[in-house]
Amino acid sequence: MDVLATVRKWAGGLSETVVSLLALSIVLEILMGGAAVPFFGTPDVIGTVTGLINNLGSQGIVGLVAVWVLYSIWKARK
Repeated sequence: MDVLATVRKWAGGLSETVVSLLALSIVLEILMGGAAVPFFGTPDVIGTVTGLINNLGSQGIVGLVAVWVLYSIWKARK
């Protein structure tokens, strides 16, 4: 059972790191105006996130359920 706790703790730390990097990427893209950012290149993070949200929104109730499940998992982790 200790192994599962360790894996869960590791996965939680990884997800927090990914969310922090995503937020940093969005801020850098806004500040740099889409220009190349050292160590990040020229990512279109805002376009990707917008496309993901539009894709979930176009799926109707299935998209809402998917967002609700992801939110529930994220909130239960804390």
